[in-house]
Amino acid sequence: MSPLGNDGKGNAGGGEKTAMTKGDSARIQSAQAKSGNDLGFARRAQSAADKSANQAAGQGTKK
Repeated sequence: MSPLGNDGKGNAGGGEKTAMTKGDSARIQSAQAKSGNDLGFARRAQSAADKSANQAAGQGTKK
């Protein structure tokens, strides 16, 4: 099986997607920093959490 998942794009299929939260990204960043791994994934997690937070904040202001 591909390391990217069943469809080759990182999606293993099935289930509903859940938005990344600030807490999720903080846990990912902490684990990545402690392990000494490349912080690229942690940066993407932070970006996803920021995007999710911005979208949630914007939903209340749309008419």
